[in-house]
Amino acid sequence: MKSADDKNSQRDPETFAIIGAAMEVHRELGHGFLEAVYQEALAIELTIRKIPFQREVPLPVVYKGEKLICSYRADFVCYENVLVELKAISQLTGADEAQVINEMKATGIQRALLINFGAPSLEYKRRVFNLRESAKSAEEN
Repeated sequence: MKSADDKNSQRDPETFAIIGAAMEVHRELGHGFLEAVYQEALAIELTIRKIPFQREVPLPVVYKGEKLICSYRADFVCYENVLVELKAISQLTGADEAQVINEMKATGIQRALLINFGAPSLEYKRRVFNLRESAKSAEEN
């Protein structure tokens, strides 16, 4: 019988690999550092694991067809299609999840990870923006 982790790694190996890298960073550093420390460490870990990524990716916001001057910045975009937002807080909130959802809407990126290094155990949430389309494409594979 396969564990839930085995099933998840087969269903979405890219987000599973990113979560594994984050777990290693949390295992090495623990909680209590600033977000910037975890961002640097995760960049090193992603490189070690050969996970392609970009850091501090500007995410334009469009309103009624016009690009706004202000924009979001994603902590990471991995595999060119997984948005990764890092936090170093005691507990994730609805505002943190809303931020990730808004970033997904702004970019059209359909998968995101919200990762919190601030708790004693690594906390992460995986979000899929268009679940119906994702399920359809998973059935085709």
